[in-house]
Amino acid sequence: MTVSNPRILVAGCGAMGGIVAAALSSHASVTIYDINTEHVRAIREHGLRVTGLSERVACVTAVDDATSLTGHAFDAIVFLVKSKATATAADSLRHVLPGRPLLVTLQNGMGNDDILLRLPNLPVARGAMMEAGRYVGPGHVEHLMRSQTWLGPRRGTVDDVRGFAELLNRCGMKTELMADPMGAVWSKFIFNSVMNPVGALLLGVNAARYEVAEVRALIDEMAGECLAVARALGAPFAFDPMEPVRKIRDGSLPMSRHGGSMALDIARGVPTEIDELTGYILREAERLGISTPTCKTVYRLVKGLERAAAIKGGHP
Repeated sequence: MTVSNPRILVAGCGAMGGIVAAALSSHASVTIYDINTEHVRAIREHGLRVTGLSERVACVTAVDDATSLTGHAFDAIVFLVKSKATATAADSLRHVLPGRPLLVTLQNGMGNDDILLRLPNLPVARGAMMEAGRYVGPGHVEHLMRSQTWLGPRRGTVDDVRGFAELLNRCGMKTELMADPMGAVWSKFIFNSVMNPVGALLLGVNAARYEVAEVRALIDEMAGECLAVARALGAPFAFDPMEPVRKIRDGSLPMSRHGGSMALDIARGVPTEIDELTGYILREAERLGISTPTCKTVYRLVKGLERAAAIKGGHP
């Protein structure tokens, strides 16, 4: 992707989709596809508003019907839908693939790149982002945390991905291009599999993850179980998954007010990614015969909390 004004399609314009789409719009022609009709309408009428660490109103094209993209060609398609919606989103966008776009997943969870790899003859990139945000309301997302992005090929070459990585850097999203991105993916995955469900159980109050001794012990036990499963799978690590937690505990990193995406999902009464995160660890642990009692208990509690939030929010 070396064109001067690349055409980028962002599939999923929630918190991270909105942040990425708005950033890319400064150096690319950006279209977003999202099934939230009210959100799309607000973006069409007023632009995509980002507040918090990034303050802008981005001019992007917004659609809620994938068929309206017929005849359009893109240089890259970035998947930022919830993990469980990846297959549906990919299938709905098959008609815009003939131009051989780079397929990029920057999603949480495992298995998203496997879904994209089923689409033949297209380069596929996998990335891990430590950015964070939240969906505020129609047409509006908040940027809560700025950090590093890692990106590399899952099918194709580094050169296939280089142009998109350079674009992210030009747009202010610090990105490291890697020959093999899976070390970074696994490191972030373990962090998310531990901290996201705990954050949900603590109602998004981040201080409770760090100031309560019993919760610190719970986090450490979960991390130990997740790491045991990952190592049994031969997972590489680009960095220590729990290093940010230790740095916040010892005061060398400030504590963010971001309690994790699962907590935000629970607050909205919408499904979380627990099955694609901690649930993945439990399925692999069972297959490998590894005991993960702490992860199992937290997983069960989050499933119950997810259901309770849906009922309370009027979305049973």
